[in-house]
Amino acid sequence: MNADRMIRSFLAIGIPGEILGEIGRLQERLKREIQGDIRWVRPDGIHLTLKFFGDIPEGAVSDISAVVEKAVAGHDPLDLSVSGAGVFPDLRRPRVLWLGMTGDVERLLTLQTTLERDLQRIGFPREERPFRPHLTLARIRSQRDMTGLGRALEKRGGCEAGRFVAAGLGLLKSDLTPQGAIYTKLREFPFAGR
Repeated sequence: MNADRMIRSFLAIGIPGEILGEIGRLQERLKREIQGDIRWVRPDGIHLTLKFFGDIPEGAVSDISAVVEKAVAGHDPLDLSVSGAGVFPDLRRPRVLWLGMTGDVERLLTLQTTLERDLQRIGFPREERPFRPHLTLARIRSQRDMTGLGRALEKRGGCEAGRFVAAGLGLLKSDLTPQGAIYTKLREFPFAGR
């Protein structure tokens, strides 16, 4: 690897294909219910992001990997469900349309807090906003001329897209293209259990 080359990267839990398929079907229904300036995320680009690094030197991958390997050592797999929908920051100023997570969320929060703390020690700033596990369905570019969002959330707020066992984390590289982001897994960190 070239230590000087910058790469856009993040740590995430991958979502199984059958759940991504269900998310894609949900997005199609929502597209018919919500009108406005919205950019929908391709289902194959949806991840449960635990830490977004942004642009980092390619050489930092080994330092990040050492921290993550230590954090996941002895960590049991997580039983998670994709459940519920909402927007960030709120319905008056929606910017992100998301699906929520239930299940082993407390253990997920503990892991994410450990990662933030340990990665900060090697120079990666801590995220200021509290971690709220979610899957981004769409980004809302403008609230002007938006219709149907509140109604769709009321109708679909309790939606379920499936349950899965998260067996580990991945360090992914994101290459932005006009057709959308292309993701490449750089490293994998399995939850080995005790």
